[in-house]
Amino acid sequence: MVSLHWGDFLAILGYFGVIIGFGLWSSCQNRGSVDGYFLARRSMNFIPVGASLFASNIGSGHFIGLAGSGAASGLGTATFELSALLVLIILGWVFLPVYIRAGVSTMPEYIKKRFGGDRIRIYLSVLSLILYIFTKISADLFSGALFIKLAIDFDLYASIGILLLIAGVFTIGGGATAVICNSTCGLPRKDYFNLVRSIDSDFPWPGMSFGLLISSVWYWCSDQVIVQRALAAKNLTHAKAGCIVAGYLKFLPLFLMVLPGMVGRILFPNEVGCSDPEECKILCGNEGGCSNIAYPKLVIELMPPGARGLMLAVMMAALMSSLTSIFNSSSAIFTMDIWRRIRPKSKDWELMIVGRLFVLVLVVVSILWIPIIQASQGSRLFDYIQAVTSYLAPPVCAIYVLAVFFKRINEQGAFWGLIIGLIVGMTRFIWQFSYEEPPCARSYLDKRPAIISKVHYLHFGIILFTITFLSAWAISLMTKPIPDKYIKRLTYFTLNDDEEPVEIKDGKGMCGNFCVGANLDEDDSEKTKEDEISVEPIQDSHLIEDYLEKKSPGRWLSRLCDVNAIIAISLSGFCIAFFNRYDF
Repeated sequence: MVSLHWGDFLAILGYFGVIIGFGLWSSCQNRGSVDGYFLARRSMNFIPVGASLFASNIGSGHFIGLAGSGAASGLGTATFELSALLVLIILGWVFLPVYIRAGVSTMPEYIKKRFGGDRIRIYLSVLSLILYIFTKISADLFSGALFIKLAIDFDLYASIGILLLIAGVFTIGGGATAVICNSTCGLPRKDYFNLVRSIDSDFPWPGMSFGLLISSVWYWCSDQVIVQRALAAKNLTHAKAGCIVAGYLKFLPLFLMVLPGMVGRILFPNEVGCSDPEECKILCGNEGGCSNIAYPKLVIELMPPGARGLMLAVMMAALMSSLTSIFNSSSAIFTMDIWRRIRPKSKDWELMIVGRLFVLVLVVVSILWIPIIQASQGSRLFDYIQAVTSYLAPPVCAIYVLAVFFKRINEQGAFWGLIIGLIVGMTRFIWQFSYEEPPCARSYLDKRPAIISKVHYLHFGIILFTITFLSAWAISLMTKPIPDKYIKRLTYFTLNDDEEPVEIKDGKGMCGNFCVGANLDEDDSEKTKEDEISVEPIQDSHLIEDYLEKKSPGRWLSRLCDVNAIIAISLSGFCIAFFNRYDF
């Protein structure tokens, strides 16, 4: 066990001192307007946009999970990062022009304009809270606690307590059974250095090609945290360039996380590559395996004093930033989108109390879920996160793709498509985690149904996307279409319409004007004021035009973005081809 040096503690204190000071200074700069606070007054050039996109994606879960998955499975893990480059280009060239032309700054606002009604927005709010619990809070708590456990030899749950205490301060201030070991357990896979793998491997090529694309489109093209960064650009060309910068930066995790994880397995084969459940339990407190300790082990064992403390400080800062932002976001979502609909006349003090109590509920549920994370996906954190995403995100991806590309999709089709997708996804989710996945050495005890053990989570993501897509399409065809005047400029193929869309004003009921029998073409003046709930535009028409055209820095920069998009995709293809030359 390597104890921390006094230089490590000095580096940690100094780092947090600088970060807190800079944060206090920065918090005073963008006050006074919504655009200033949320979108940096839409004045960012492509460099901070690209850096912000990358930083918003990379967190403590990557350092623990991605490196751990690299240690366990090899280079194939890097495909999760390299594939993001293509999806970032899809964001900049396909989705962002639609969002900008629609004049929106949030994803719920786009859904509201595109479909009307409120029930899809409520669905997305509830889904966000579910994903916060199972892929954000619990995963961040686990990864951060693992770092503290290795650094100062604390119990895992005592380390979680320390994290919650620090996060609270930040938020307020701003059976023994004989083991028959498989001889291959603990040994690297034959395709350890390959990015593209066979259909029956841990990263099957159909799942990595199509299932991962579905999850990535959901994350990069419809998640508010990500899209908000791109919308902060001074114009569309800079937004595209920012996506290219972020795409180039996505090559870094291969060298900064995946390869170090593989190195950790080589340097510490008995610890990182342990296969005996009893031995793993002693080494890292987890019978399923210890691959998640690969990166922390490298930092704590090999880095010199001071540098080691600085790295720990960076990890803790990333974790605190992630936790506090999630706490704030989840509190706001629950109080504003859910609680206010239960109690529309609730006072501000009630909303504040409810919000804080809800955060406590989230934390408790997340902590109770951590043992499931430890036992899931062979104890590989990153694979666990991707699996949960594949069970819940594909329906949302399907609806956004339909909303952007097909104007025939209406609110009823979108909503019921989401509900069908949620039922199918949650069935797999609950079914999956109702069974304990045995460690490699006890694979002979795997009694899970074939649909759980044989159908890869990425393949299931493809199935779930298809079910949602077809359901939403069929229901839309069987119900009344949205008149064209309501969807001008709100889809990719109506992007350049001269006229602005007419605002959808909701009638009575959750689905507003899209309930069966509703008449969208009726005179709006006949509605009562109580029935009118319209979306207030964030931008005037001339501001949108200015953003798209008049502030364009020149056609040469736009052409340069197109060329770099081709170069970036080519580099990604080269990496995939290069790391499949050899059969190890």
